[in-house]
Amino acid sequence: MIGLPGATLDDADLRVFRDTRAAGLILYRRNFESPAQLLDVLGRLEGALGRRLLVATDHEGGRIVMLGRGVTIFPDNLAVGTAGEETFAYKQGLLEARELRRLGIDLNLGPCLDVLTDRYSPNIGIRSYGKDPKLVARYGVARLRGMTKGGLSACPKHFPGKGHSPLDAHLKLPTITSDWDEMHAVHLVPFFEAIAAGVECVMTSHPVYPRLDPSGVPATFSRRIVDEYLRGEVGFRGVIVSDDLEMGAVAETCPIGEATVRTAEAGHDLLLVCHTEPAQRAAATALVEAYRSRRLPRAGLEAAAARVRALRERRSARVEGGPPAPERDGAPLAMAMASRAVTELTPGREAFARALNGRVLVVFPRFSELAARITIEPEVCDEAGWVRAAFFPAGVTPEPRVVGIEPSAAEIEDAAGRAASSDATVLFLYDAHLYPSNRALLEAVQARARRLAVVLLRDPYDAALLAPGVHGITAFGWRRCQLEAVVARLAYP
Repeated sequence: MIGLPGATLDDADLRVFRDTRAAGLILYRRNFESPAQLLDVLGRLEGALGRRLLVATDHEGGRIVMLGRGVTIFPDNLAVGTAGEETFAYKQGLLEARELRRLGIDLNLGPCLDVLTDRYSPNIGIRSYGKDPKLVARYGVARLRGMTKGGLSACPKHFPGKGHSPLDAHLKLPTITSDWDEMHAVHLVPFFEAIAAGVECVMTSHPVYPRLDPSGVPATFSRRIVDEYLRGEVGFRGVIVSDDLEMGAVAETCPIGEATVRTAEAGHDLLLVCHTEPAQRAAATALVEAYRSRRLPRAGLEAAAARVRALRERRSARVEGGPPAPERDGAPLAMAMASRAVTELTPGREAFARALNGRVLVVFPRFSELAARITIEPEVCDEAGWVRAAFFPAGVTPEPRVVGIEPSAAEIEDAAGRAASSDATVLFLYDAHLYPSNRALLEAVQARARRLAVVLLRDPYDAALLAPGVHGITAFGWRRCQLEAVVARLAYP
């Protein structure tokens, strides 16, 4: 399964698909301008190839959304788990399946079934449903059942579980030292439940698990973890999918061609090479050479191809359900999830709400800076306008101060100075535990603000940095519904 470089289709793109005989296409933000444009590209690509592709995307909800129009933007999984209503997850899966099938998607590479622990997780965080493996299993399986009901295949990830990975595998190769007892008690539980529920695919992970496979290879290359355990001992009969083989965790191990062959040797059926033509061509060439040299046995290759073919053939139509459009019930459901998930991390909401009757400062990140890299809702890209509109129903006319995702020294000083002369300040804080400039912003504002509420926008780790008397609150994410839910909680004690 390979990706396209952009939102158009040219002869060079077609040659890559023809030459590699790729079974599928993975879609990213770079491929999507509008529903009409996407459907045109899919139609022209398959028409030129004369065959149907398996079309997939990462649509986890929350911060991981590749196709940002024609769909409902739901909260992050940690918000859904915190909301405390399993039916929410089922309905989300059902609605997003209908929406994605209208956009021509066959396979959703999600949800994330990784379980959080007390250890810091730099890449999973709010992508997980939580720390309780039984809760993660219930909510994950509910969502999977909703997707299946809506006609969409799902691919939970990242087997055998990396919610406690110390590094981001997109960048570096992590090592996870958990043994089989810990993995069975915590991290494998949601995957067992998903497989028992009949899920069609499972995606593996890149970290090294030395106590699961003493050879010390990444799980992606581990025949012990993939073929012997997942396929053999667990008995999974569906499609085993690799994570992207162009990630840094793999790149520091071996060249892409060798990585592709080793991933196939481990027992994967569908190999993801998502981004660059040289890597895609090298991967395809290496697979053919491994077949011809008999390094990869023909029987295993044919069985893998048959499983992928069966998955692709579950749907004959490219699009189902009519023209692309968000489901009518999507936005109310997203708001209900977000509202139930709002969590007060420190006391003081009532006193803060009273201070909103005076002069109010709102310090808000310039999310439009991120729009080139991740999906940002248009309303949130108008940061100052969104702030005014969000507080307006409560009769509050705030002074918005928009700062960089990594604020400058001048922005920090300006925000702190304005906080000192305001009756109430709301600081929307973006990962102070990761960005020193955001920590400096927090420290400067909370040292000078008369009355302060801090909204933690992503992972809740910043709560440890709040000073006494500061009201901390989070919705476990910063999608528009989550931001609006936080404002409503602050304004209506």
